[in-house]
Amino acid sequence: MWQLHQFPLCPFSRKVRIVMGEKNLAYELVRENPWDKRDELWQLNHAGRIPVLHDTTRGTTIADSRAICEFLEEMVDRAPMLSGNSATRAEIRRLVALFDENFFQDVTAPLLEEKLAKRLMLRQPPDSRALREAMKSAHGHLDYIDWLVDTRAWLGGSMLSLADMAAAAQISVADYLGGIDWAGHEQARTWYAVVKSRPSFRPLLTEKIEGIPPPAHYAMVDG
Repeated sequence: MWQLHQFPLCPFSRKVRIVMGEKNLAYELVRENPWDKRDELWQLNHAGRIPVLHDTTRGTTIADSRAICEFLEEMVDRAPMLSGNSATRAEIRRLVALFDENFFQDVTAPLLEEKLAKRLMLRQPPDSRALREAMKSAHGHLDYIDWLVDTRAWLGGSMLSLADMAAAAQISVADYLGGIDWAGHEQARTWYAVVKSRPSFRPLLTEKIEGIPPPAHYAMVDG
């Protein structure tokens, strides 16, 4: 039985959950609060980071969201997330890196620090300047998604791919924390509404962090 060690507002955990949902894989969620730093997590991943996918029967452990997603892609033929020719697959991987690294650094990480870590761990108010910078950066990334949607059927090309999952996972966390302003980004908003209406995505929208409620539109498919 697969166990996924994750945190509900970890965008990398969310990416893996969406992919596993698309591939119709059964798994058990194990919540790992970042502030707990459990020994059990460090034993599974010596970097101490989530997500970690662990097979309790076979003893197989895969850490890092990109490694997990590519492992699942090789192991499960259903719902391919890295399809197409070599150039298309390279473009999908480029976009995954862009959202995993740039979007996370510019938008998701600051929002998590200011709106989650400071509130739950440090009992400090958020830095309004940092929040404004994150939301400003979000506009730039949404501009790029607007362009991708204008020029392609999906972000990575003609088919739904891991690029869409990586982008939607980051956006969903930022949206939960009130860091996304969709004004002027109709293309990106429409694309995201389609992705978050998928059965693989819906369970994420029902989860809430204690003491940090999402905006009213967060779980609305067309919100």
